[in-house]
Amino acid sequence: MPVVHANAARVAAAARAEGLDIEVVEYPDGTRTAAEAAAAVGCEVARIVKSLVFTVEGEPVVALVAGDARLDERLLGEAAGGTVGRADADVVRSATGFPIGGVPPFAHASSLPTFVDESLLAHDTVWAAAGTPRHVFEVPPAELLRLSGGRAVPLAAR
Repeated sequence: MPVVHANAARVAAAARAEGLDIEVVEYPDGTRTAAEAAAAVGCEVARIVKSLVFTVEGEPVVALVAGDARLDERLLGEAAGGTVGRADADVVRSATGFPIGGVPPFAHASSLPTFVDESLLAHDTVWAAAGTPRHVFEVPPAELLRLSGGRAVPLAAR
């Protein structure tokens, strides 16, 4: 399926610039939640990447967590070295260039510290948003780490 949305094209181009061709898939009914994304692509929710934007000491950071996990903000604070706060929709869009529900793990408007929950590394491939709530792509976790510039750390609430 050809990439037509500008945001999805931007994500695909960013991956290509780093030497990885990704296939962006569009689901017209949307993949706004991890459960919707898993149902659409036909995988378990644990293989869906949630790209969450928070602030640490007032600066935006990205936390990539599995769709079946809840982020432990204390662990994010420990990994990022500061106090965690919520980022509103305006902060998310201005820091990443993408809307909530479509934030990809890379290709952001600004360089953001990124933390990847270690549980995502247990899968052969994972699925992430490609810039809109309707576009997703599949990627090996090692490439997710590389493209996002992320650091693998424990982030999921246990």
